[in-house]
Amino acid sequence: MSAPRDDETLPDAVTTWPHLVRIELLATLAALSLLTAWSILVDAPLEEVADPNRTPDPSKAPWYFLGLQELLVYFDPWLAGVVLPTLIILGLMAIPYLDRNPLGNGYYTLRQRPFAIGVFLFGFVGLWIAPILIGVFCRGPGWNWYWPWEPWEIAKSPHLTNINLTDLLGIPAAIGGVLVAAWYSLGGVFWLWRRRTPALAQLGGGRYALTAFLLLTMAAVPLKMALRLLLNVKYVWVTPWFNV
Repeated sequence: MSAPRDDETLPDAVTTWPHLVRIELLATLAALSLLTAWSILVDAPLEEVADPNRTPDPSKAPWYFLGLQELLVYFDPWLAGVVLPTLIILGLMAIPYLDRNPLGNGYYTLRQRPFAIGVFLFGFVGLWIAPILIGVFCRGPGWNWYWPWEPWEIAKSPHLTNINLTDLLGIPAAIGGVLVAAWYSLGGVFWLWRRRTPALAQLGGGRYALTAFLLLTMAAVPLKMALRLLLNVKYVWVTPWFNV
């Protein structure tokens, strides 16, 4: 643990050894116990010999790619397979340059870094782990939705025909672009409303614009997933060149 600066107040600071290492050891043992119990209770039998003339249903990617395969249900392939993964990588690379909070450098703190930690947990658990879990436990034959307690032997009819949001609302297709622009304009509205707050003033216009773009894109992913699962909405904005 590095020594805090003179302008930092850490009344509850403790050393890394043994306090943090002890907690990490207990967390590791708990995770290993959970995985061991899971491997005992849940069978993982080998499947039949691969047959090139018979494709398994459902045909799933390895678990570490299931999140991307699940995103293909809700987004155009170029978005789910190229744009979103690229934004994830670039966004993670940009975090050290966007974050202006000097606290928490060299020591662990949740109270002083709730925003940064909350955004990371939302991105990692909500946008990466959750789609993997959905692909593992909730996608059955025909890639239909099955709750974990539902047997796959029960045949389900295909989903209703997916429609675009503009068709659902009965508005011209070009309005979809207006809806997308209005969503990202929320960042500008928040800037005008709270621009005098110290945190936003510290970021500056450029850092705030990039941060707002990444956060709104993150928030749009579960929103689009909800539209697809609840209302069978395929795309929000349809153009001759791309679909969103």
